[in-house]
Amino acid sequence: MGKKGKKEKKVKGAEKTAAKMEKKVSKRSKREEEDLEALIAEFQSLDAKKTQVVETTCPPPSPRLNGSLSAHPEKDELILFGGEFFNGKKTYLYNDLFFYNIRKNTWVKSEIPNPPPPRCSHQAVVVPQGGGQLWVFGGEFASPNGEQFYHYKDLWVLHLATHTWENIKAPGGPSGRSGHRMVLSKKQLLVFGGFHESTRDFIYYNDVYSFSLDTFSWSRLSTSGSAPSPRSACQMTSTPDGMGVIIYGGYSKVRVKKDVEKGTIHSDMFLLKREGKDGQEKWSWSRLNPSGNKPPPRSGFSLAVGPAGRAVLFGGVCDEEEEESLEGDFYNDLYLYDTVKNRWFPGMLRGNKTEKKKRRRVKKGGAEGEEAEREEEEAAAPQGPTEIIKEIVTEDGTVMTIKEVIPGPEVEEEEEEEEEDGSATAPLIEPCPRSSAMATVRQGKLYLYGGMFEVGDRQFTLNDFYCLDLHKMDQWEVLVEMDPKTQEWLEESESEDDEEEEEAAKGAEGEEEESEEESEDEEGKRLFSLFDGRHLYEEEHPAVQEGETVTDYQNRTEQYWIGLARANMGSDAKDKKVAKVALAMAKVFYEDQ
Repeated sequence: MGKKGKKEKKVKGAEKTAAKMEKKVSKRSKREEEDLEALIAEFQSLDAKKTQVVETTCPPPSPRLNGSLSAHPEKDELILFGGEFFNGKKTYLYNDLFFYNIRKNTWVKSEIPNPPPPRCSHQAVVVPQGGGQLWVFGGEFASPNGEQFYHYKDLWVLHLATHTWENIKAPGGPSGRSGHRMVLSKKQLLVFGGFHESTRDFIYYNDVYSFSLDTFSWSRLSTSGSAPSPRSACQMTSTPDGMGVIIYGGYSKVRVKKDVEKGTIHSDMFLLKREGKDGQEKWSWSRLNPSGNKPPPRSGFSLAVGPAGRAVLFGGVCDEEEEESLEGDFYNDLYLYDTVKNRWFPGMLRGNKTEKKKRRRVKKGGAEGEEAEREEEEAAAPQGPTEIIKEIVTEDGTVMTIKEVIPGPEVEEEEEEEEEDGSATAPLIEPCPRSSAMATVRQGKLYLYGGMFEVGDRQFTLNDFYCLDLHKMDQWEVLVEMDPKTQEWLEESESEDDEEEEEAAKGAEGEEEESEEESEDEEGKRLFSLFDGRHLYEEEHPAVQEGETVTDYQNRTEQYWIGLARANMGSDAKDKKVAKVALAMAKVFYEDQ
């Protein structure tokens, strides 16, 4: 009894602390949000002037991330809503609505009176009732300079049969937040987690709310067991029987000092299970320990639900945080989670196979037979990774070369079909590594739109569109290629504060020289791996002359490599850093010859 009482006190204490923090964040952010409410009201007044639905055939939506992509419950259509775009100086938030016709491969922009105001990092769930409905909850709006945030706590429904938006005003719902997750579980929407951030404070949530699609009412679930820690941007999937939800991963941060924050990428898994009759349900958390190969830790991954209730995870980013910098490794891999077997496995592409065979073990006596069996298995083993390099020139002249390393197919069972010797196919094409892309599944096919990745100080926001058959797992189909003309990036001039910081840092340069050189060397390698087109364009890089040392090569070609580093690190990067990265790139190229 004593231990149980202690545990309950700890839980209550944590709840009180969270409540105090929420109150503190709420007070400090109130003034910010009041400023932004006026801006949001402007958008709504403009939308209110629309009196009829206008549908226009259009090109694919503009580059964006953190929007929502949903599959129509009755038609072969996808629905894209909202999202954000940052061009280096200004943040844009959207509330535009697009319908993609899968069979015709066409886009239609639908302007419907009185839509939700612009937002990103919201959640959208499609339900089949009433001819099909798209439910949208929460999300955030940001000031154009990206320094102030407004977190929504509103709930909207788009009636797909009549093309009308409706704002559902039901009390007792979750507080304003973004980065939360929402899924359909039987006849209710379940909302978990998310975060709220102001200029000075932030708070992450691990609460669970239910919205009844019968009574149109909110209720906060009282849960027992070991709950996930507060987080945002996790994976949330309903179990196939509708009796629970599964949570994987996510991101949160804490303040370790007055001006120092530390982020955590979560990789744990939990099951929230419902027991009891309708109206008398009890909800309990338990930790899951899945088998198979879990994805490496990451945030910003895209998620969808595939055939047989399998959870699909694509891409993301793993940030390496230091006190003064944040570097990210972006992914374009695919993982699937079997909710029935509680097992993760990587989604390996098989490619188009012209000839196939079953793996057969030839039984022969003695050592000779064992050798023959081993040789046949080795011959059937999957091929090693394939490297694909694509070079793109953006409208402002920046050369963007994307390198993708595509692993060979994984063999799970002996009966899996494999390629005959000599039936090699062309290299597989995949979306480039990215985070915060929009994803959904319709009739067993995964659709992926947009997202972003970073190189140096520059952010590339995408508007490409891909499709993958999750039954065949053969190859990605490119529906919309990335348009270099959409890669707008406006550089900001260095401020006086930056110059002062540079002067103040000069005194400490001597002590940090060695560690800085190591980091610049790593940056050079990273940039070179992302942007180097040497496998296809060797003539473009200065050749290494016979008998030339690495130092001689660096001195002779210094300006060339500085130009290449500067083009891809942005004008905000310090000259000294650019020069060091350029030397590192030259060294990598020299050693590769």
